[in-house]
Amino acid sequence: MDQSRASLGAVTGEFLEQLRLARGLSDHTVRSYRSDLADLRAFAAEHLGREAGVSDLGLELLREWLWRGTRDGLARATLARRSASARALTRWLEESGATPVDVGVRLRAPKAESHLPRVLTGDQMTGLLASLAVRADTDDPVARRDLAVVELLYGSALRVSELVGTDLDDLDLDRLTVRVTGKGSKERVVPFGVPAADALHRWLTHGRPRLAVVADDAGHDGGAGRASGGSALFLGPRGGRLGVRTVYRLVAGLLGDVPGSGPSGPHALRHTAATHLLDGGADLRAVQELLGHASLGTTQIYTHVSTERLRESYRTAHPRA
Repeated sequence: MDQSRASLGAVTGEFLEQLRLARGLSDHTVRSYRSDLADLRAFAAEHLGREAGVSDLGLELLREWLWRGTRDGLARATLARRSASARALTRWLEESGATPVDVGVRLRAPKAESHLPRVLTGDQMTGLLASLAVRADTDDPVARRDLAVVELLYGSALRVSELVGTDLDDLDLDRLTVRVTGKGSKERVVPFGVPAADALHRWLTHGRPRLAVVADDAGHDGGAGRASGGSALFLGPRGGRLGVRTVYRLVAGLLGDVPGSGPSGPHALRHTAATHLLDGGADLRAVQELLGHASLGTTQIYTHVSTERLRESYRTAHPRA
């Protein structure tokens, strides 16, 4: 099939499949591309009065699409992501021979606003973990799981997707390490501390077996077919693998009671762990490896956080500030 004559919808589908299979991008990233390009196709069809083809895709059309997003009040971060999605598509179209040139190479969008990530203080983290430990002492398996989840998120600075994707075989309680799969399907082994190991041991001994039974019972009694968590390290209340949304709700509920501004999801614990490591004197490249960042520049944001915390301490404590 001559791709230059193909519909934009057809080539977009092929492009997304190539992203998923050849580049090994995460499902979340592919979904973002799909959403952005679906909006582009809808805009092009509305603009042209018909379904758009590859030959209709030009720089002016792309610029008008971004301009409409600006007019509609989209955040600069969203516009920057849409621009990146469109440029990835046009670059692939040129590389595959569907277009003679990359029509999106000059496409630009407003730079994403730079916000320092939310970081909890050491005392705030201690209080948060202490409250979870009190709940876990009630012998509720979900409470035991929640303590282990937060200890591991903070102790190893994991992404939430890495945490929920972890299996039992990935955990080494003797060496205090866990193997995770990060962005681009890259594996790394990261350490955790004794408090996390204790919480994980209690979860595996007294919590997980009780939730795993829920899934087993569903299969034996002809119930609603609850999914078994299988090899998953963390299970949901119905015995299936713990989901990302459940972890978001858990962390957001905990951070809702903690003073401070900024996002309240699991990433705040990752930010907090990285900043506390640097505050404690950890080497920047060691923190980069722990976080699984491809670029040192991505890790350097945490040096800015540490500097800002120092400035704030100076402003509030020094008599000549």
